[in-house]
Amino acid sequence: MSGQVLSVETYVEEWSEAEQKWVRVVEGADRFAAALPKRAAQSDAIAAYGPFRAIDQHNAELVGVTDRASPTDFAALLADFPGIKTLKLVEAPGTDDDLANMKLGRLIRAAGIETHVPHGGSVRSGAVELFLAGANRRIDDGAEFAVHSWIDAHGRQPQDFAMDAAPNRMYLDYYREMGMSADEAVKFYAMTNSVGYSDAKWLTAQDMRGWIGQEKAIPATLAGTTVKPGFVLAAATENRYQVKAEPKIAYLDLDALLP
Repeated sequence: MSGQVLSVETYVEEWSEAEQKWVRVVEGADRFAAALPKRAAQSDAIAAYGPFRAIDQHNAELVGVTDRASPTDFAALLADFPGIKTLKLVEAPGTDDDLANMKLGRLIRAAGIETHVPHGGSVRSGAVELFLAGANRRIDDGAEFAVHSWIDAHGRQPQDFAMDAAPNRMYLDYYREMGMSADEAVKFYAMTNSVGYSDAKWLTAQDMRGWIGQEKAIPATLAGTTVKPGFVLAAATENRYQVKAEPKIAYLDLDALLP
């Protein structure tokens, strides 16, 4: 089995009930975008804007981490190259700012731009939201994707909140905006949260095509996926998410055995 390398993001955000938004606690240090100075030409690119590279009048690439400046970078790209039709996600490790990342996704969708992951392309973490933003989504064989759950400054992850709580609704609503039904959004979100923040679930091109309906229906139903301790996903309707108690499992008490 070949190994996979996951880029680890070192930022932390927490949900502020008072402000009703995610608030950054620790700034991330991993900024691949720094390798491409804004508006500086490099290799086959004719111009660069943060992590975005203009290849010609109709094609651009994403190479690097997106951050809070990325919506502005992307708007500048479109201002200079209004004919951009396709955004190719080549090496997309994720984002330093989820709110800005979703704003960027909405800009991509509003501009009617296609997202394309080429052979060898890698789309991970928050970059998956950008792929979903494409007015048309294209995946070449040999592309890969990785997802994982988020975590806040208190160590809380999605399952620590009610499914319809604001931190979870932020993602579910975004998926709905990108064309998923309520049921599809819940299943996709549950899949992304099926591994913890420090882990990763890897998806092939065929896997992701299934999730966006380009080959088969959504892969095997996620009914039974844990959404909070002791509860599993039962069903989803337009605005409500139902859970039921999951079967109990007896686990070995390792605390008694470890030094």
